[in-house]
This record gives sequence, C-alpha cells and structure tokens, in this order.
Amino acid sequence: MEELEQGLLMQPWAWLQLAENSLLVKAYITRQGYALLVSDLQQVWHEQVDTSVISQRAKELNKRLTAPPEAFLCHLDDLLRPLLKDASCPGTATFSCDRVAEALILRVRSELSGLPFYWNFHCILASPSLVSQHLIRPLMGMSLALQCQVRDLTTLLHMKDLEIQDYQESGATLSRDRLKTEPFEENSFLERFMVEGGLFLSSACIPIQLGFSAFFFCIFYAARGLFSWFSLGLLVGKRPSR
Repeated sequence: MEELEQGLLMQPWAWLQLAENSLLVKAYITRQGYALLVSDLQQVWHEQVDTSVISQRAKELNKRLTAPPEAFLCHLDDLLRPLLKDASCPGTATFSCDRVAEALILRVRSELSGLPFYWNFHCILASPSLVSQHLIRPLMGMSLALQCQVRDLTTLLHMKDLEIQDYQESGATLSRDRLKTEPFEENSFLERFMVEGGLFLSSACIPIQLGFSAFFFCIFYAARGLFSWFSLGLLVGKRPSR
C-alpha cells in the first residue's frame, strides 16, 4: 500500500462541486486499489483500500455486474480523473455525500457496460499526521515562499521610490500624467489586501474562521498586488523626461 500513499501525496487538491456543498478532494487509483482524501476545510476524511475490499463492496452494491476488481478501479479512475482536473467538466457520474457520526460516505452513481453502477467511498477521519503531510506542511511551505516574495517585492518598491525621487529632484518630469504613482506605503497596502482577501474568502464560501487559510490567501493576493505595483514602478522609472 506504500505505492498508494506515495501516489496520493503527489496528487493536487481539486474542488468537487456537489448539490449540497463543495469538497476538496484528491485521489490516486491503481490496479491494486485506491487512496482518497476529502476535506470541507473543517475536517479531513480518508479511505485507502485494496482489491479485496473492492471485490466485496462491488458485490454488495452492484449485484448485476460481474467484473474483476481492476475493471471497477479503472471505471472509478475514469469517473474521477476528468472531474478533478476540470471542476467545470459535467462528467457522467452523480456524486453525493452523507455524514454518519465522524465518517463521510461519498456516493457515486453512473453506468458501466450499460448497467447502473454504484460506489460508496467510506471515509474515516484522517490522522493528524496525514493532515499535516497533505495540508499543513504544503500550505506552510507555500505561505513562507509567498511571504519571502512579498518581502522582496516590498524592498524593490522602496528602492524604486527612491530612484523616482532622485529623478524628480534632478528635474525629470513624466511625459504622461497617468503613469504618476504615490510613494508606496507598506502598512496600508497590506491592510487593504488583508481586507480584500477576507472578502474573497467570504464570497468563495470558504470559512473565514480558518485563520491560516485566510492568511494564506491574503499573502497570495498581496504578493500578486505587489508584483503589479512593482511592474508599474519599473515603467514609471524608465520613462523620465527632462
């Protein structure tokens, strides 16, 4: 099962849009079994099974279908792969989910060989180590990288302001007034992006109480905004006229 664990670690997260809500999902399916992670950004559920479980569950859910477990795994892969690659893809299957105590059951309905096909993913709460491996550590790494980018872009903007100030003190003027910018104020800029990042999270139906998620998205938006501001600063700095 080590192959499934390593394969799942390499898969990206994707949104799975259901009628009742949206879930983050990542899956890795081989001929030997599958591993699945599901999250609503409040809890994380996990299931990992081999061919023996596939055979038993297929018999229980699809009494009219007779096929080796590899065929069912291949069909599940065909159903999930395009959906997780493109959330706008309508797909041929219907997904729904139920919560039973601390477990989550992700139900799938489709067709296989012209007959109805049903599958239930029985997911239990993921262990803290699994959550750390697939969510916390990748997000922390990305957050730190974005913070470094924000810091570097902030330094470059301050340097660009000094460069523009030197041009102005030397008598240079802009040939186009629309290129004029105000000196960069770091605190007000970051405050504004924290607010806008929070509005984005609310409109995207992502729980704002998850401070780390809000912080991560705001850092991303701040880095993107700083890059745009820096690009404009470069344009202004390169076009002085005397």
